[in-house]
Amino acid sequence: MSSFARSLRLARALPAPVRLILVSMVLFNVGFYLVVPFLAVHMSEDLGLASWAVGLVLGLRTFSQQGLFFLGGSLADRFGVRPLVLLGIALRVVGFLVLGVASTFAAMIAGVLLVGLAAALFAPAVEAADAAFGRQLEEDGVLRRTELFALEQMCSRLGTVVGPALGAVLLVVPFLWTAVAAAVLFTGLWVAFAIWLPADVSTSHQPSAGAPGSLRQVWRTVLTNRGFLVFAALCGAQLAAYNQLYLMLPEQLERGVGSQAALGWFFTGAAILVIFGQSPTVAVANRLGHRTSTVAGMGVVAASFLAPVLTVLCAPDSAVAQLVGLVVWVGLLHLGQMLMVPPMRDTIAILAGERNLGAHFGMLNTLGGLLTLLASLGVGRIYDLVDDGATGLATPWWVLAVAVAAAAAGLWWWTGRTSMTRRAAS
Repeated sequence: MSSFARSLRLARALPAPVRLILVSMVLFNVGFYLVVPFLAVHMSEDLGLASWAVGLVLGLRTFSQQGLFFLGGSLADRFGVRPLVLLGIALRVVGFLVLGVASTFAAMIAGVLLVGLAAALFAPAVEAADAAFGRQLEEDGVLRRTELFALEQMCSRLGTVVGPALGAVLLVVPFLWTAVAAAVLFTGLWVAFAIWLPADVSTSHQPSAGAPGSLRQVWRTVLTNRGFLVFAALCGAQLAAYNQLYLMLPEQLERGVGSQAALGWFFTGAAILVIFGQSPTVAVANRLGHRTSTVAGMGVVAASFLAPVLTVLCAPDSAVAQLVGLVVWVGLLHLGQMLMVPPMRDTIAILAGERNLGAHFGMLNTLGGLLTLLASLGVGRIYDLVDDGATGLATPWWVLAVAVAAAAAGLWWWTGRTSMTRRAAS
C-alpha cells in the first residue's frame, strides 16, 4: 500500500471531531490562498505601495496572527475550543471584506490585522485540540501523533492546490470579488463548526488536570518552561523564513522573469509536493528521531535560499535559469518543512507535559511571528536598497540562508544539552 493510500485509510479511521478538523484545514487554506499570496500583487500594482510598505503589511499580517497565537491559545485553554474557533472565523470574514474594499495603506493594515487576529483565535485552539486527540490515538494504537500532524499538513496543502489556482484565475477580476469569495467560504465554515464541533473539546491530554486554571496560571506554565522557550525560539526561525515566500516569490518573479503570472502555479506545485511527499517524509523523520529530523529540516530550509543565487551565478542573464532557481527554492523550502514540522510539534506537546497545549503551541507561533515581522521588514528594506543600487539582488537570499543556518546550529547545540528530543523520539 502506498504512503498516500495509507494516509487516506488512517483518516477514515479517525474520530468524527478529528475528521472535521482535517476537512476544515483544507477549506481554511482554500480561503487563505485565494487572498494572501496575491496581496503583494494587489498592493504593488493596484494600490502602488512601495516594497517596504508591502513588506510591512505582510509582516503585520503574520505578526498579528502568529504573534497573538499565545493569547489565542491561552484563551482556548481557559474558555474552551469551540467559542474561540467560532469567534475567530467570524473575525476572518470581516477581515477579508475589509481587505476587499481597502484603498489606502491604513485600511490594508486594518484588514490584515483582523485577518491575523482571527487566525490567532481559531488556529491554536484547533491545533492544540488535535494534539490532545493525537496523544490519545497514539495510546490507543491507531497511529503515531506525528502521523496525525502529517495528515494535517497534507490536508492544509490540499487546500493550497485549489486556493492559488482559483486566485490566479481571479486575478482577471477586481480584488474585491476574490476577497468576497473567501469571506463566503469562511461563513460556510462558521456554520459547519457551529453545528458539528462538540462543546467539550479539550486542549489538554491530562485527565487529572481538572478544571482550567486562570489565565495567569496558564501563562505561568509556559513562561517558566525554559527548555520549551529556547526550543520554540530557535524553531521560530523556520516560520520566519517560510513566510518570506509571500514577499520574495512575487518580487523575484517580477524582477527576474518579468511577470508574476506563474505565482499561483508555484503554490499549487508546492502543495502537490506536500500532499504526496509528507507521509513518506514523516516516516523518514520517525526513523531519524526528533532531534536529527528537526535540525536537518531546518538545514534544508537554510540551503533552499541558496538555490536562486547559484542559478543566477551560473546564468546571470537567463530568465529560465532564474525560474529554475525559484522552483528549486520552493521545493527545498517545503521539503525542509515536511521533515521538520511533525516532530517539532510532537516535541512541543511533550515539553508542555501534555497540558495547556493551546498556550504552548501559541507561544511557538508568537515567537515565530515576531521573527517574521522583523524578517519581512528587513527583506523589504533590502529590496528597496536594490532598487536604489546600494546592494545586489542576491543579498536577501544570503542573509536568510545564514540566519536560518545559525538557528539550525543553535538548535543542534541546545537539544544536545537536554533530553527533550530523546523523550520526544521514544
